[in-house]
Amino acid sequence: MSKKLPHTCPSCSATLNVKSLVCGNCQTEVSGNYGLPLLASLTDEEQEFITNFVKCSGSLKVMAQNLGLSYPTVRNLLDDIIQKIESLQVK
Repeated sequence: MSKKLPHTCPSCSATLNVKSLVCGNCQTEVSGNYGLPLLASLTDEEQEFITNFVKCSGSLKVMAQNLGLSYPTVRNLLDDIIQKIESLQVK
């Protein structure tokens, strides 16, 4: 099982930042205070939806067929993700 990058603080639910990055090849370490990429702030389910959306070339009709959901339901899921992304960009 692979570890998932946490994006919220377990104590106060604030957005976490990255403190260091390490090269798996040569062990070089870079330290600082870096914000997470926007998509890393989404839930696993939201990231999976976006990945599937891209694989379907942005076709909500194909997404609905693949997920066994109605077109309006898939549209609403996408709208929810869009709204969340817009709220994250404002912060």
